[in-house]
Amino acid sequence: MSELSVYYDRSRASGPLLYARSRAVPSALAVLLATGVLAVWAAHGLDAYVDPLRRVPVVALAPLLAAAVIGASLHTASDELDRTAVRPWWRVRLAHLLALTALAAALLSAAVLGHASVFGPPAMIRNTLGCTGVTVASAALLGARLSWLPAFGYVGAAYLGSAGAHGRAGTVVWAWPVQPGGDTGAWAVALAAFVVGGALYVVRGARAQGRA
Repeated sequence: MSELSVYYDRSRASGPLLYARSRAVPSALAVLLATGVLAVWAAHGLDAYVDPLRRVPVVALAPLLAAAVIGASLHTASDELDRTAVRPWWRVRLAHLLALTALAAALLSAAVLGHASVFGPPAMIRNTLGCTGVTVASAALLGARLSWLPAFGYVGAAYLGSAGAHGRAGTVVWAWPVQPGGDTGAWAVALAAFVVGGALYVVRGARAQGRA
């Protein structure tokens, strides 16, 4: 094997590691794990096993925190280098997004096991997808550092403005983060947010900070 081939193989092997470090992915993984532990603690502290409705704050806010972590991990200090790279970045971005989203959904679902048709794992997974979609779309449009802001504003408004309003067609559309896990309308909105937001980020990447 030639020296050039060895160098090429080593570059390919170290590429994912360098990418992960440039996006602070190891730190994001640690914070996601801590968020999952916090969600379990919060659900237990609310005695959610007594009444599934007590899970609503956890189901609405824990995915929001996880999405903020994912959004922050999209920031890079080498934006110009990334844009001039030869490799197809959309594949790396897609793998990054899907891996962290799947991990967040799995970790947070452990906090709401049981009552799957009310505010159990399906609701947590749905909200993780929806919040992440809004966040990554914001990263593409506003930049990774501000990507958390629109999602926090939206979910906060939905949580405070839809107290006890479940099952109404209009409410389901705009207040999907606080709907039961089996609500198909809320799922449709969350999935649309994830697909559209994810596609926007994968194609464009996170907007460079300070760019007009």
